[in-house]
Formats: sequence, structure tokens, C-alpha cells
Amino acid sequence: MKRCTRRGYLGLAAAATAGLAGCSASTDGAGVSSDETNAQAQQATATQATTADETATEANTDDGSDGSGEIEGDAESVYTRLYDETIDSVVSIRVPSAGGQRSGGQGSGFVYDSNYVVTNAHVVGDADRIEVQFNRGESRTGEVVGRDRRADLAVIEVPNSPDYAEALELVEEEPAVGTQVAAIGSPYGFEGSMTSGIVSAIDRSIPSPQGRGATIPNGIQTDAPVNPGNSGGPLVNLDGVVEGVINSGGGENIAFAISAPYAEKVISALIETGDYEHPYIGVRLLPTTRRLVRERNLQNSRGLLVEDVLSGTPAAGTLRNGDVLLAVDGEPVDSREALSSYLELETSPGDSVELTIRRNGERQGVDLTLGSRPDQ
Repeated sequence: MKRCTRRGYLGLAAAATAGLAGCSASTDGAGVSSDETNAQAQQATATQATTADETATEANTDDGSDGSGEIEGDAESVYTRLYDETIDSVVSIRVPSAGGQRSGGQGSGFVYDSNYVVTNAHVVGDADRIEVQFNRGESRTGEVVGRDRRADLAVIEVPNSPDYAEALELVEEEPAVGTQVAAIGSPYGFEGSMTSGIVSAIDRSIPSPQGRGATIPNGIQTDAPVNPGNSGGPLVNLDGVVEGVINSGGGENIAFAISAPYAEKVISALIETGDYEHPYIGVRLLPTTRRLVRERNLQNSRGLLVEDVLSGTPAAGTLRNGDVLLAVDGEPVDSREALSSYLELETSPGDSVELTIRRNGERQGVDLTLGSRPDQ
């Protein structure tokens, strides 16, 4: 399997590098006579002079040349190996206009499973048929089988994908800040491009292209350069495993990706049913800042204040205006981002959750059955 080969290949390379870095040697002078010592000292002096000349010569070629002025390629770069192992699984996506001509709409994507390609919903837009070009030049026409504008994810079914275009694996947990990553795709239409950086932050709330204040939870921030055309492509770690689906670039070395755990949940539903239902409570919430605590005479600044319970929603009859939401299923929710991340990653419509609230100064638990967000 390619996935095992990729990780094993890169792992062996890393182990080999560590071994070379750890090489050392020592000598022991015990039992050597003084005459032998003097002779060795004279020899050492001559050797040092020769070594100094050799060192000077080597210093002149530290720029990577072989002494002839030609620069050798970095064939052992981990990023070179990473690129070689993943590029065949990354595609360029072009969206035709209504008249059948290319509209200029363009993005990236990657092979997810068998004949399915993942990209952003904002890349495919309202189109149903998409041109997918693979790294070695083959093009296929694919059909959009599902899209979710709120999560900004779409799945394209591509029949008869090339055998070399194998699926990329997605991580199951969010990465650590500082994880080395690479963004692969087609910025400005330049296919097969790769940039590198690190995971700069996690748990970001990314603006959703759906608008109306919608956000994508659990986002990944990176300093890997991302430009128009990278959208929908993979953000991979050095093992070639997808950490996130590139969503947007903010300039100044700030870009964002939809986290792999969240993407996996949405993508699976899109393939199975063509749709994804977002869990929904039905309240307007305010973060309990110190100012709000003083103005509303609240006990402390932890939690989320229920500003309004919307009629006809799961919260109606269960929550009240003025309640302070403290936790969901025992997980503290100190911000709207924390609440959204928990609901989107850990729950589904129809699930029953226990809400820990403070009402009239008293802490209590209430059960609530989640609904489906109406603005799909």
C-alpha cells in the first residue's frame, strides 16, 4: 500500500539522518612510549597543516558546488521526497461556464477514496460537472456528488481515475502547533506547486463562504504561502498525511485550512447522501466578558450568555434568556468557537446532549435534543 510505503520511506530517511548526526569517534593514548608520542606529534603537526589546506578547499565549495562551479541538487531533501510521494494524488480543477467554455474558475483538490476527489465548495460553485486534471496530464470530467457551503467542502466523483492517483490519508487528530507542513496545488494555475511552513495555530474560526456570519470551526492556521488556486488542495505533514483542506490565504504568511477530522466527517456524509446536516441548538449567545458580567450582574465571566432563544428551535422550552451556558456533555464552552467545534465534531442532529447552565445563580443540568441547522 502506498500510505505505508510513504511513511516508511520518509521514516527511514529521518532515521538515517539522525544516525549520521550522532556519529563520533575517540582514541585512547594509554601504553604509548614517549618516542612514539613525539613521532606521532610530528606526524599530527604535518597532518594538521594538510587538513587545514583541505578545509580551506572544502570551504570554497560549501555553496553546494562540486568545485567546477556547478550546483548539485538537494536530492535528499525531505520535501523533495514528500513531493514525489504525494503529487500524483493532487489535482487541478477547472470549472466550465454555463456556455461550456472555461470560465477561468480554477482550484485544487486531492484524491480521497477510489474515484472521489475532494475540494472546496467555493471552487465548484453551482457547477455539476467539473474538469479534473491529474499531475501527469490526463483529464477527466467529474460530477459533483455533494457540497456543503457552510463547511466549504465538495466531493467530485471522477470515473476511471488513473491508477497512479492513489488516495491520500487524513489525520484523525488535530496537529500540534509547530508541525511542519506543505501546501500542494495550483496557485494562479501553476500546477504541481508546493510551498512549506508550519502549523501556526489551531482551533481557528474561519469565515465561511456561505456568509451571514457563518464560520468553519476547528480551523488550522499556517504560514505556508497560499494563493488563489491553492483552494481545495491538501495541507500535508512530512509523512504525506493530510492535516487539512486548504481554504483561504490571508496574506502576510497567514493561511487557513479546514481541519482533517472535521473534513472527514463532512466528506463521508457528502459521499453517502450528497448532503451534510449541521447540529443546531437555536439560541443567540454572547461571550461573558467582564463588562457584560458587570452590566448583567452575573456571577463570573465563564461561559456564554443566552441572549435570545429562537422560537420553534430545539432550545425553545429548555433554555431561557439570561441562562449562562457553561458546558456541553461536561466539556467547558468558554467561547462560541469552543461550542461550535464541539457540536460540529462530536455531535449530529438528533443527538441528546446535556447542557450545564447557570440559571438565577444556580448551576444545573438540562437535556436537549439537537436539531438540524435550517440555513443549509
